[in-house]
Amino acid sequence: MTPPREDTGAPLPPVAPAVSAAAVESLTTRLRGRLDQAVASLATTPVDLAEDGTYAIRCGADAWVTLAPGPSGTITSPDQARCTCLLSPRCLHRAAALAASPVADTIPSREPGPSPDSDPPADPDPSPEGSQSAGPVPSAGPGPDPSPEEAPSAAVVPSAKPVPSAGHAPSAEGAASAEGAASTGPVSSAGPALLTEAAPSVAAAPSAGPALPTGPAARAVRTVSTVGPVPPAVPGRPSAAQVRAAGGLWTAASAVLAAGAVAAGAVPQAELLRAAHTARLAGLHRAEGAALAVVRHLRATRDPQGAHRAHRADELVAALRELLLVTHRLKAADPDPELVGGVPHNHRPDGALRLYGVCREPVVGPGGAGGVVTHLVDDTGRWYTLRDVGPGGPARARRAGTAHVAVRSFLSDHERLSRGGLVVTGAVVAPDGRLLAERGVRATFAAGRPWADAVAATAAPDRPGSGHAPPLTGCDVRIVAAEGEEVLVRVLTGDAPGPTVRLAPAHRHPALAHTANLRRLGACPGLEVRVLGRVDPGRVTTLRPLAVGPVPGAATTLRLPQEWRDRADLGYDTLADAHFPAGAHCPPPPRPRTAAADARPVDSPLRRIRDLVELAVTGGRRAAAEPARDGDRAGHVAALRRGGFATGADLFAALGAVAARRPRDAFGRPARDDQDQYAAQWLATAVYLTGTEAALARGLWHR
Repeated sequence: MTPPREDTGAPLPPVAPAVSAAAVESLTTRLRGRLDQAVASLATTPVDLAEDGTYAIRCGADAWVTLAPGPSGTITSPDQARCTCLLSPRCLHRAAALAASPVADTIPSREPGPSPDSDPPADPDPSPEGSQSAGPVPSAGPGPDPSPEEAPSAAVVPSAKPVPSAGHAPSAEGAASAEGAASTGPVSSAGPALLTEAAPSVAAAPSAGPALPTGPAARAVRTVSTVGPVPPAVPGRPSAAQVRAAGGLWTAASAVLAAGAVAAGAVPQAELLRAAHTARLAGLHRAEGAALAVVRHLRATRDPQGAHRAHRADELVAALRELLLVTHRLKAADPDPELVGGVPHNHRPDGALRLYGVCREPVVGPGGAGGVVTHLVDDTGRWYTLRDVGPGGPARARRAGTAHVAVRSFLSDHERLSRGGLVVTGAVVAPDGRLLAERGVRATFAAGRPWADAVAATAAPDRPGSGHAPPLTGCDVRIVAAEGEEVLVRVLTGDAPGPTVRLAPAHRHPALAHTANLRRLGACPGLEVRVLGRVDPGRVTTLRPLAVGPVPGAATTLRLPQEWRDRADLGYDTLADAHFPAGAHCPPPPRPRTAAADARPVDSPLRRIRDLVELAVTGGRRAAAEPARDGDRAGHVAALRRGGFATGADLFAALGAVAARRPRDAFGRPARDDQDQYAAQWLATAVYLTGTEAALARGLWHR
């Protein structure tokens, strides 16, 4: 959902992808060149919302654009968008208004029917979107629901297999299976040589087309090469229409990748929306959801009002990687049914759902959104969430930690639920694990369980077929030293010394207690604590903790009040001297410089690959070619090889070389197959990066 426009009236209604794409496609070449400027100007143009639900935008002296959404609140037909100028409907004003509006979800959630003893609906909504937006009703009122990672809301992508994770590279020429999981060597302060490499692999797909780089880099590249002639349809394989639709999405996504987020304006986005609509008609739900997610992330990155300044490049990288990987395999006629996907369904678990509170997580989202997410886990290790997110920013996030939350007739607060439990009968669970307050739901407060069991669930396999991995990571650590707002800790691995890693604040806003609590912990070297948080997507050696607790059986550990149930939510609870062992509240003497240097964690050389992958997405192909034109490329490649990442070094060099090579045809135009090869090379590098970082994270945090 697009955040409210500052000082410009009501937010624009969501628009179906096909309607927005058709409006841009109808423009002349001259008007398309002016479209981005027109979209940017609408960010500061007032929007009037009439009593009949129509939106009016003044686009000139004699031009008014009127948007009249249907009962669902979404523009689903071209007739619902009109302009008073003489060029309408093929005018710049109408196309700009539609391009500036948020992208509507095209796959509504289908919820199960009510149970025989269900309550009558309190507010029936005949629209498909009505059921999708349902959720726990906080006392402060409903609001936007961004993810805890401060990402803007995106289309629900149908459940499918995650991107293949890395496997261990047994030799210089060996490649791991796509389904295998590798164990990595210990990562400690001894030096980067202990960071062992995990070679990626992409699910095999038949390929033919332009030759890709040879040598060691080809292990990760050859399976994502350009697809040639489509094989004849066979049972279990994608149909010819699906293969063509996947090819169209691949072409549109490759153009976005080559241009970069800074240049992927309304026209490339419209091409991607048109291809997504074609994929929807062909039944490629997963690919369509991935394409819509890419468009949303592009718009968040290019927001002229700066409402999404905190938007991270890794989110756009992940969305584009998913889109390219799925479409590549589909256009190669891969028979895996997970690639097609399906309509996401809310489901009702069989029997009562027994949940245990784990922690509260403050949410500070784009566009001034704020709130709290309470994490819960069941006996099988599957994770669930109760959310209360709305406008208000960090101040609302702070207040929401103790706010009431209602699940039908059950009323409690987030603090009590996070330290207790919940028994839900007739539960309705969204595909992402959200508990929905639907008809027939009954909830009762129940006792919690020891926090040690909840942290152990972070390493437990999730329920079979759920498609969700544990969202949080937990481990026991010993405080080493403070380094600014971060804390250096050593992971406890038994008798052997563990790796040295960092704890960084999950949120640095002064309204939340993350930074103050980490400073307090950093002043107590030798203290052993149990932490639960999220691994930083850009630094595998950094954990952003959400909650801490005492280590069972440790002599020097936290002493928390009984009512806290062995956990302190770092965003809401404030650690005091009484919570530390005697003498631990005194700041330690300054550490010798050599000891502080030895305690610093080893940052993975993979950061160099991540920087290049993100630079290619944000700055485009020209930016990715820069490392190939200066002397830094050799230094980066040498550092990767010293760290044990030989395949990563080859991929780093190959991506820069392919980005810098611009072959042209007889008419001087860039060769089409070269754009495909560049997208394939970037995809191979991104898949390698994701798999290897996942393997390193398992070696660091799940020991």
